[in-house]
Amino acid sequence: MSADSILLVEDEPEIREMLSFSLVRAGFEVIEADSAETALARLQGTPPKLLIIDWRLPGMSGVDLVRRLRRDPATSELPLIMLTARGEESDKLTGFDAGIDDYVVKPFSPRELIARVKSLLRRAGNPADGKMAAGPIEVDTRAHRVTVEGTRVAVGPLEFRLLEQLMRWPDRAFDRAQLLDRVWGRNIFVEERTVDVHILRLRKALAPFGADRCIETVRGIGYRFVAEESEWGARDDE
Repeated sequence: MSADSILLVEDEPEIREMLSFSLVRAGFEVIEADSAETALARLQGTPPKLLIIDWRLPGMSGVDLVRRLRRDPATSELPLIMLTARGEESDKLTGFDAGIDDYVVKPFSPRELIARVKSLLRRAGNPADGKMAAGPIEVDTRAHRVTVEGTRVAVGPLEFRLLEQLMRWPDRAFDRAQLLDRVWGRNIFVEERTVDVHILRLRKALAPFGADRCIETVRGIGYRFVAEESEWGARDDE
């Protein structure tokens, strides 16, 4: 599969054909699957750049497929977009808890989906120079270095990975279980409150530079990175 290939998992032929046509016209290579089982077979070779998965699939559901992909080290980091007619907040939380990265509610325009695909690919990919910048903070993934407005900040390896994860997806709320999976690894069993300890250490490292409020507590969920200073609110050390 090419670097810009997308695996489209949709059981309705008309929708699959329409989306495939739109994605190809936008410059992507599209690999089609009409079920979760077919999608898993398509993933046996080189993985695609991104997956678009319908919630309602025959046999294994789209949500169950996402959970299976996130458990497999070979596919755990693939960007995933869920297509669904379910627009309730509880359904969205179910999808995000399973491991999706973005959520598109039917009906939607192909242009909206393509915009979401491009945005997700930009966020998921590492920049050519290994540097990410958001707000006053810059992370250099190659040098393993954090700077705030040009001044280096000393952080531990887990704090670095937490910051990198949060900055990669600005304004997205991650719960503690998701951060454990993405930072510590799915086969590492530690208490969820461990995340709070390292978030506190990260904030303390950023505090002398006034950047600790980039890391926002989302009550009842977890944490998110807020890049714009105008949007920084009061935070709680939990």
